[in-house]
Amino acid sequence: MKKRFRHITIFFLIIIFSIPIISHAQPPIQGKVVSVADGDTITVLQNAKQYKIRLYGIDTPEKKQDFGQKAKKFTSDMVFKKDVKVISYGTGKYGRTIGVVYISKKCLNEELVRNGLAWVSVSNFFYEYAYHVLLV
Repeated sequence: MKKRFRHITIFFLIIIFSIPIISHAQPPIQGKVVSVADGDTITVLQNAKQYKIRLYGIDTPEKKQDFGQKAKKFTSDMVFKKDVKVISYGTGKYGRTIGVVYISKKCLNEELVRNGLAWVSVSNFFYEYAYHVLLV
């Protein structure tokens, strides 16, 4: 059963992180992470402008839920005060940039899932995708 779950998770990771939204392509955001709100939300400073980034295609526990603080610490240890590159997939309903975050050659989104601190959020993925493509 665990092997099947792992294969399903890997399948969704491949699908989610390889779907380009070409019609809404934006230049990447490159800057320093100045804040980590929780495991799946960070703030990046680029050219004196702050971008609130919601990690694309995944979800982490909220801060007060089990493993919420651990997910936030993992994210903080990985990116806080570091230069990152964000591939933007548009803006979500709360005005945050939806994106995939890279630190050198590592992907924060994938590392959170790989370390058991996030799950692939198919509902968030489709909701944000639909919102971005149909309403923006």
